[in-house]
Amino acid sequence: MNSFDKLLPKLVLAPAFVLGLAFIYGFMVWNGVLSLTASRMLPNYEFVGLEQYQRLFEMDRWWVALKNLGIFGVLYVGVSMALGVFLAILLDQKVRGEGFIRTIYLYPMALSFVVTGTAWKWILNPSDGLQKLMQDLGWESFTFDWLVQSDMAIYCVVIAGVWQSAGFAMALFLAGLRGIDDSIIKAAQIDGASLPRIYWRIVLPALRPVFFSTLMVLAHLSIKAFDLVMALTAGGPGYATDVPATFMYTMSFSRGQIGLGAASAMVMLATVAAIVVPYLYSELRKKP
Repeated sequence: MNSFDKLLPKLVLAPAFVLGLAFIYGFMVWNGVLSLTASRMLPNYEFVGLEQYQRLFEMDRWWVALKNLGIFGVLYVGVSMALGVFLAILLDQKVRGEGFIRTIYLYPMALSFVVTGTAWKWILNPSDGLQKLMQDLGWESFTFDWLVQSDMAIYCVVIAGVWQSAGFAMALFLAGLRGIDDSIIKAAQIDGASLPRIYWRIVLPALRPVFFSTLMVLAHLSIKAFDLVMALTAGGPGYATDVPATFMYTMSFSRGQIGLGAASAMVMLATVAAIVVPYLYSELRKKP
């Protein structure tokens, strides 16, 4: 192999590497710089230290966004994983029409969060959606108006998010189940263990790496939630369903507070890093 053949792969990858370095990590650094300045409508490099972060954590709207992220993150991740495990166990019983059922479960993942949010906005709209349908069918006392209630609207976001991601979690868990040696389960059955006990004591502990990977992916998606919230509630009513991502967008591009928006983005970046870095370390560290 001549020197050109050795150099060719590097030449092919170099443009993508340089662009990624500039437009991903470069903008991260620039955003960090802006968070330390007095930038408003346009970048302003007057250094103000941590003033933007102080303003950020003194805002009630930011604390509402953090609270909503906590509610959405815990329920979205927890319910998606629970449903994913349940559906995967059902499909692992070699049911008839498994391929068709698996396709139905996975179909929502083929949609973008914008489409999902728009569809669920129609479904949960009290004037045209589920509530009106049930009332037209004769249940006139039926009400489901969470979408317009400030204290309940965030749960509509959870419903839409779980609907989209539960199938993804199911696919990961099903792949993990299919990778477990059947002889272990057969040996436990011969010893008289019931099927629920086998899954609880043997199968689910063997899926620990899948649980961890699924948790990392879904937690990462929940922190970056933006398009689902914007399509479903646009952060409303008022700012009742704001999350850090929508807060950052509003402050940066609607309110002309670039420095404040940059500070919120850096807090989000730190949160994502706190989740992803330990995962990467556990995956990439050398085993003895």
